[in-house]
Amino acid sequence: MKRQNAILFYILGIYALVQFAWWAYHLIELTEELKQEPTEISKRITMIMGEGLVFFAILLAGIWKIRSSIRKELKLSQQQNNFMLSVTHELKTPLASNKLYLQTILKRELDKDLRQDLLQKAIAENERLEALIDNILNAARLENQTFQAERVDIDLSALVSRIIERLDGKIQGNQSRINVDIAPSIHVVGDKLMLDAAISNLIDNALKYTQEEVKIQLLKVGDQTIIRVVDQGPGVPSGMETEIFLKFRRGGNEETRTTKGSGLGLFIASEFVKLHGGTITYSPNVPKGAIFQITL
Repeated sequence: MKRQNAILFYILGIYALVQFAWWAYHLIELTEELKQEPTEISKRITMIMGEGLVFFAILLAGIWKIRSSIRKELKLSQQQNNFMLSVTHELKTPLASNKLYLQTILKRELDKDLRQDLLQKAIAENERLEALIDNILNAARLENQTFQAERVDIDLSALVSRIIERLDGKIQGNQSRINVDIAPSIHVVGDKLMLDAAISNLIDNALKYTQEEVKIQLLKVGDQTIIRVVDQGPGVPSGMETEIFLKFRRGGNEETRTTKGSGLGLFIASEFVKLHGGTITYSPNVPKGAIFQITL
């Protein structure tokens, strides 16, 4: 239970004890005063009933608040459990793959091309593991509010192009699934590493959820810079549209999920964009898919 809710619980408990003691005192007094005028007794009873109604209202409000807090804690616990399951899977997969690649290289006489291919795959799995660890560390630093965005001039057109080239090289098969529409020479003032992480997470997220084309747009509209990632995947589950940028939010059950991810990518992207004074939004793509847009 959060600290503020624990404080509320203790205050409510102390208030209930004090109130019961106060009523007991008045009832004793009332018993002693039964021989007084009926009007005086009636006033005392009215006062006690009024205090009782106030106490009952405060008690109900406190119970509702505590119940709401418990439900939130249970939901967060489930999300954290999902996160642990997904991270465990995401950590084990590249480690197991790298072990297999290295064992194959050590135990068999391979020609140069096959050896080179296995080494490239091992490097790609290592980069995937590195990206996951970076996301976990970034999420922790964001939670502790230890990030501060640098303010330097960035050629965003060049940065987005490099990100696409990097991610395009990780796609299995030789055919690219990324459609690029980047306006040249767009510059922004911001933190290069943060913007790289935010844009990379959006594109990587789109590539995970669809085997079809993903479109990346970078354009200038007035004094606003817009980065748009459009995919043709399943889109965001109904009811989760306002939650997808929160930490650990992923639809479905981690025990049966087949899509990679830790539930941190969109959270990190959203927080990094906020640190630049920008916004990040989701809208459904018609007829299917998702559109994520960063506006700086």
